[in-house]
Amino acid sequence: MSRLFMFEKPLGMRDTLPELYEKKHRVRSLMEKAIKEWGYSFLETPTLEYYETVGAASAILDQQLFKLLDREGHTLVLRPDMTAPIARVAASKLLKEDFPLRIAYSANVFRAQQREGGRPAEFEQIGVECINDDTVSSDGEVIALLVESLKAAGLLNFQISIGHIAFVQELFLQILGTEERANALRKFLYEKNYVGYREHVSSLALSSIDKQRLLDFLDLRGGEEVIGKALDLVENERGKKAILQLKELWDVMNDYDEQDKVKFDLTLVSHMTYYIGILFEVYAGNVGFSIGNGGRYGLLEKFGKEASATGFAVRVDRLLEALGGAWEEVSVHCIFFSQERRREAFQLAKQMHEKGTRTVLQDISGVKKLDAYTKKFANTIYLLGKESTNE
Repeated sequence: MSRLFMFEKPLGMRDTLPELYEKKHRVRSLMEKAIKEWGYSFLETPTLEYYETVGAASAILDQQLFKLLDREGHTLVLRPDMTAPIARVAASKLLKEDFPLRIAYSANVFRAQQREGGRPAEFEQIGVECINDDTVSSDGEVIALLVESLKAAGLLNFQISIGHIAFVQELFLQILGTEERANALRKFLYEKNYVGYREHVSSLALSSIDKQRLLDFLDLRGGEEVIGKALDLVENERGKKAILQLKELWDVMNDYDEQDKVKFDLTLVSHMTYYIGILFEVYAGNVGFSIGNGGRYGLLEKFGKEASATGFAVRVDRLLEALGGAWEEVSVHCIFFSQERRREAFQLAKQMHEKGTRTVLQDISGVKKLDAYTKKFANTIYLLGKESTNE
């Protein structure tokens, strides 16, 4: 084995060193606490799933799936998201009664990258799923919980953009006539290529009125005033129903007193094909990508249950990037001891641990460079010979 290969990692994989691990653990703990306070129960699913079930249902591109074969020749995948595995569990084991389920998770997911470019192939998500409740109130609950959990993690500067996939579908089909032409236009929205969108609209064989409607669609961003503009733009009942759901959602967010954290962006679309209604993304300062997303989906039907659900997932790595230096360093004490005072050192460390103080025990004979070692600790205690010295 060459030295270069010995220290290399597979494409997109990362080591989590102690300082980063500590930050991730603190974020996870704070968010989990907030989520549990809203009555959501955490579960775990296997890292490996069958390709024919979870892999096919996940809506992640096939070339992004990590695949392998088991001993019986079945194709397995490393889970590419958590929504599909939870839908499997809910449909097979949890939806025995006709009542809503509130499920949460914190887990790593895996998506293969053709080129790394700073994009991880393994990353952690924290999220929730509210299953078997098709009311707009449940959509509002999930978004409000997203706001609450991000604040609990220490993030204050963020904004949630909300759209409705059914509105986009109905407007495009109404004007363009076919799903193929609508998909071509949606691709520009997903890539947020608005220049390309405008150029494509200009090239279409449409009336000047319809072209203007498609261009006016790009302006449907903002607060409650967007509702009226959208109702004027769409003509069929399904499209209007979608907008009225957004109006109801705005009222729900007002009742939660979280309207300042949300805005409408009716151009919002997703590559996840299982979304069927309200969807959203959350953005934060200093991060060029969304740090989380979610929405209403119909994925449980693929597992034999007629039930819709809504949920969110937060990317922990991007959340940490958004938090930046907002974290206080956790102080760690160190007790240096000589062998004759070892028992005393152990007893002192036990007392400090009981008070919640992080404490390292270090035999002084095992330290080669004392000055360099003590720079790591906020406070040091020396138990050497007969007397102790604190610094």
